[in-house]
Amino acid sequence: MRGGEKVLEVLCEIFPEADLYTIIHVPGSVSGIIEKRKITTSFIQRLPGARSRYRSFLPLFPMAVEGFDLSGYDLVVSSSHCAAKGVIPPSNALHVSYVHTPMRYVWDMYNDYFGPARTGFLKRKAIGVFAHYLRMWDITSSARVDHYIANSAHVARRIEKFYRRDSAVIHPPVDCSRFSASNGDGGYYLVVSAFAPYKRIDIAVDAFNMLGKRLIIIGSGQDEKLLKSKASSNIEFLGWKSDAELAAYYSGCRALIFTGEEDFGIVPLEAMASGRPVIAFARGGALETVVAPSSAEEGPTGLFFNEQTAGSLIDAVKAFEASVGEFVPERVRRHALRFDRPIFKERLKEHIIGLYNGQRVKECDA
Repeated sequence: MRGGEKVLEVLCEIFPEADLYTIIHVPGSVSGIIEKRKITTSFIQRLPGARSRYRSFLPLFPMAVEGFDLSGYDLVVSSSHCAAKGVIPPSNALHVSYVHTPMRYVWDMYNDYFGPARTGFLKRKAIGVFAHYLRMWDITSSARVDHYIANSAHVARRIEKFYRRDSAVIHPPVDCSRFSASNGDGGYYLVVSAFAPYKRIDIAVDAFNMLGKRLIIIGSGQDEKLLKSKASSNIEFLGWKSDAELAAYYSGCRALIFTGEEDFGIVPLEAMASGRPVIAFARGGALETVVAPSSAEEGPTGLFFNEQTAGSLIDAVKAFEASVGEFVPERVRRHALRFDRPIFKERLKEHIIGLYNGQRVKECDA
């Protein structure tokens, strides 16, 4: 249940009778609200190893989503970070796509996933052929969407750059009711993240190796073995935790460390909903959620570091410890409440239904 799944959960609440189409579904992996849907999966679901190694089937994703039969629907809502926006809707249907990001694997983060440090020469050449095909498909299929919703202004700019389309911005939901303001007396810093290459967890590991301060890392992923091999004893890897356990770790941390360039980033807001400040890389969605001391009217919620290097993060941690009294838990949480789940749900519902009703008016006028 990461950011995309939490948006999907809200969509299921807004449209309680809607059918759900997805490339792959692992039963029991998402919330009950999603699980009780009528779920249709693609042919990839039946391929050997697809549930655990689905990334290997990336070149087949376009074929998978285009294979869904959506005839009979007059509204299609796609929640897309890769291929979902490329479904083929009926000619008379309205297609609204909530985009978490254009396909980052083949656009601006291609080298983070498939650069020389990640893949061998022959594999890189083969991936290059598929990447070219996926870029062409991504651009072509973007015309199948009638209206785009971006999860941040950062993503809206990327949609305009790659697809040449405008989009509304509706920030994704943070379930602030799960958290409460805390003074963070656990004596540790915290990372909560999947271990994907672009998350740059290696920066946090390198920085805290040098700082010698306690760092707890919650998450897992493809870089796990590499990260654990370079971490010193002051860094703990705990894997994924339950919602209740995660809330407790947020409450106990001195600050959240956020090293990646994210399209939006729900994790910093979960930390802020717990009253805990964030030390974030000054790019991407964090610029829309974290309030630095220099721009704070109601009090800061975090600090930024400007370079994706261990040295820059170390400087930010030291600056944070020198100014820790500026971060008032109740004020930090109050800022996070602007992104609360009920606010997102109402905005998304009004926007999609408004677009749908507007489409019907146009059809009647025609």
